[in-house]
Amino acid sequence: MQVYLDESGDLGWNFKAPFGQGGSSRFLTLAFLFLPKQSRHAPKNLIRCLYKKYKWQNEKKAHSATLKQKKLFCEKTVALLKRHSKVKIDVIIVNKENVRSHIRADSNKLYNYMTSLVVPDYVGSEKEIEFIPDERSVKVRSGNSLADYLQIKLWFERGFETKINDRPGVSHKNYNLQFVDWVAHCTWIRYEFGEFQPFNILSPFIKVRQLYF
Repeated sequence: MQVYLDESGDLGWNFKAPFGQGGSSRFLTLAFLFLPKQSRHAPKNLIRCLYKKYKWQNEKKAHSATLKQKKLFCEKTVALLKRHSKVKIDVIIVNKENVRSHIRADSNKLYNYMTSLVVPDYVGSEKEIEFIPDERSVKVRSGNSLADYLQIKLWFERGFETKINDRPGVSHKNYNLQFVDWVAHCTWIRYEFGEFQPFNILSPFIKVRQLYF
């Protein structure tokens, strides 16, 4: 199984100014794609379809897409999930303004904790997984601490034998990472900006978790 991870939002803590005007995002969304071997090409084919339809030449980040394009992505994702029942998507959103000050002092621990709430629920029966976060992700840059933290959770707390193979990727070379970037963004804008339309299409077919709400 491959497990992809990307996020939308940031881990800054400046709430005295609006987001985008010197302030931090009020929410952070982590999105996870759990991809069995037999369905490995399905998300990347969806992204390729959008590139072809809109004639995109370079990597298209979800934040620069139109609302119509985001809604189409969500519609195609729902169709994918109906065709490939073993593909799973899970998102977790933290309301950062409710995070206590002592936790804010080390954002890496919050990011790791959010990941640990999701990944173990899907991988217990796997002998090993290929863990593929975006290497430009806000907290993956800190090295292998996230994968190590997850490994401890799996082996010592959950009693699983699953081995994590940590293989960060870059989204401009990996359409499956681009796919999970779009999922994260379409979820995040529902919370950050109150843009419900893409999320409302997608949410009945994925797992959605909220933290510190």
